[in-house]
Amino acid sequence: MQQYALTIDYSVNGIEESYRTGQGDNNAALDICVHEGVQRLTITLCPKQPMLLRNAVATFHHTFTPDDSIFLNGYQSWTDSHEMDIHQMMPGLTLVPDALIQSNHLDRYGDYRFARYPQPHGFTYAYIRRGESLRFFGSLSERSGFTAIYVHADENTVTMEKDCENLLIDAPYEAFDLCLCEGKEQQVFDLYFAQMGIIKPSLPRSTGYTTWYQHYEHIDWQVVTHNLQAMAAFPYPFDVFQIDDGYQTAVGDWLAVDRRKFPEGMKPVADAIIAQGMTPGLWLAPFCAQKDSRLAAEHPQWLVQDDERKPVCCGSNWGGFYALDVCNPQVLDYLANVFDVVLNQWGYGLVKLDFLYAACVQPRPRKTRGQIMCEAMDFLRACVGDKRIIGCGVPLGAAFGKVDYCRIGCDVSLSWDDEPHENSMHRERISTKNTILNTVFRRQLHGRAFLNDPDVFLLREGGLALTAAQKDILAQINCLCGGLLFTSDDVSHYGTQQRTQLLSRLNADEACIQSVELAGDILTLRYRQGGRDNQMAIDMMAGKWLRSPQGDQRQAESRPALP
Repeated sequence: MQQYALTIDYSVNGIEESYRTGQGDNNAALDICVHEGVQRLTITLCPKQPMLLRNAVATFHHTFTPDDSIFLNGYQSWTDSHEMDIHQMMPGLTLVPDALIQSNHLDRYGDYRFARYPQPHGFTYAYIRRGESLRFFGSLSERSGFTAIYVHADENTVTMEKDCENLLIDAPYEAFDLCLCEGKEQQVFDLYFAQMGIIKPSLPRSTGYTTWYQHYEHIDWQVVTHNLQAMAAFPYPFDVFQIDDGYQTAVGDWLAVDRRKFPEGMKPVADAIIAQGMTPGLWLAPFCAQKDSRLAAEHPQWLVQDDERKPVCCGSNWGGFYALDVCNPQVLDYLANVFDVVLNQWGYGLVKLDFLYAACVQPRPRKTRGQIMCEAMDFLRACVGDKRIIGCGVPLGAAFGKVDYCRIGCDVSLSWDDEPHENSMHRERISTKNTILNTVFRRQLHGRAFLNDPDVFLLREGGLALTAAQKDILAQINCLCGGLLFTSDDVSHYGTQQRTQLLSRLNADEACIQSVELAGDILTLRYRQGGRDNQMAIDMMAGKWLRSPQGDQRQAESRPALP
């Protein structure tokens, strides 16, 4: 077992106390119960009287070298997450004016209120790579609280810290359940999920269409019908047709369908999709309520409140939105009814559940953010049953084994990396560049925790600021590393080149990624596909090929042109 030092700070009857490794096994108010297994460490705190937990930190030694690369999994789906050098900092929102942060609630999308920026850190799992060998640190359960992982290269330490500040405990509390191992990539990730006891997903890779990146909220029955017919006529059997945001009168009022857009409601839409041989999907943000929604107006007691008894705003989308209190049984009853209607009465077979981080935006005296999020994901899985879930905007550890597909990057942008002034915004901002990096560096979750959803790829000519190379890069990476391959293009407008390109991507064999390297802005992937070894290199700053996968190109060019 790797050597570690443990620090526990707590308060009993208003008196601050602490435990430090080497100061004795037990304190007057607290017993520390440690179980060391093979590549596993479990630490349970056993209070002898009620106490407020301030922090719990396990510190490990690592002698860093300039050749090391580190990966720190970001807080939620959209948080930028890729390998970095050992001295790279994370600025967070330090470059954003405070007035802009407050007016747009930018600090609610991620971990800015409870993580220490600019110190390099992540959540749930991390690794240090030296050549082909990984030293892996992973939390096996986030049910007692999220596990933050900080790298201190100058001090040659890695700390694993439980997000548990001011948690009231009066019974045994599992502070850490950790997987600590070393080996090659496939070995350590196989061990991690085996120790977690998660059954590998058995679903095949799925393909489909979503309305969002072509029409955004401007959808109606005519838009859906046109694109449904176009997808059905395309010479490839798509699996899913998903209706995104815009069908409801307001976020939170899910059963109040906008009758100007869908005069007959949402059941005929599902029926039409099923008639074309596809699974109907519907978007919801179940733990959110738009500021001007009927839900927020009629049930203010259902909203999470801050210390001043004001509703907690979780971001600027839709003019601002509040978090629903998932610890309130009335909220759960409301949502259970929503899912019953959507799945059983309307007939949708898949739900995309978005902005899920809102559930745990604020801890409670007896519940950490991690506990709230894990219980919320249990609830969603129970509501949806054996129908399918795409999780999105969710802290990933809470989603392991709970969703069928999960977004592992931010939203694709209609340009490569947005405007320069937006590059210093929050780490969850939309960016094609960032989502490609997330897709590559969270690839190990695919087929272990869920099937990875890398977001859409777009091949259309109009309405985009992406170059032909950037569109091709996005499509290549999604198909190499993803398990849910969606587009938002109107495929009836495709020319021969786009039709051939799409068929080539969707018909390609699944790939085995052999190695990935990010050197500055240059991303290099080596992989095996269709019995052949391939390599690609991409300038991620410029969004251009340095070395394109020639084998794939020859394969695409060898296919007969479509009429």
